[in-house]
Amino acid sequence: MRVVLVYGDSNTWGHIPVDGENIQSKKRFEPNVRWTGVLQNTLGDRYHVIEEGLNGRTTVWDDPVRGGNKRNGSVYLLPCLESHSPIDLVVMMLGTNDLKARFAVTAYDIAESVGFLIEIVKKSGCGPEGGSPEILVVSPPPLGTLSAYAETFSGGVEKSKRLSRHYSRIAKQYGCHFLDAGSIICSSRVDGLHIDREDQGALGKAIAQSVNDIFSGADS
Repeated sequence: MRVVLVYGDSNTWGHIPVDGENIQSKKRFEPNVRWTGVLQNTLGDRYHVIEEGLNGRTTVWDDPVRGGNKRNGSVYLLPCLESHSPIDLVVMMLGTNDLKARFAVTAYDIAESVGFLIEIVKKSGCGPEGGSPEILVVSPPPLGTLSAYAETFSGGVEKSKRLSRHYSRIAKQYGCHFLDAGSIICSSRVDGLHIDREDQGALGKAIAQSVNDIFSGADS
């Protein structure tokens, strides 16, 4: 059985899109609806998919509004890898929260931060036989029309449209696999930030295809 670790934010956790009146809601889609659940069901029992999604998680930035380094993806990544090792593949979809105005970073900077996370995975020794897991970098879909989150993500919409190009470059630089989620789904029509129910399935199936492609030679 191959182990697939999915490391992400609220869009890995399965946060249900919210309107302005329900912005504080922390409701999530049921396991079989979330794209991670679709990924597991599509891959079948030859794979074990581990969900590691945290609302508000950034790539490398401490968030002074949300608990300091508790949302910093680089802080928990190595302990997470070690606790679930050996891991065959790490699927990483982060960067959306980096678009918040309070971080004031560019799309280039966000991609470089993903590169820092890639280095942690590659040096972890948490792959099979102490090697490095395969890595699939997923560029999150660009932000949509923001409603309740418009002020928090001020200036983020345009930056989000440039993430895919920079993520592709970083993935190539580090020899990782790459998938542009924006070529498959859109951010929610409700809040412009999360993933709608119907797109959960589309993303899960697309990532399952990528996973199968990654291991097709080894499993044949």
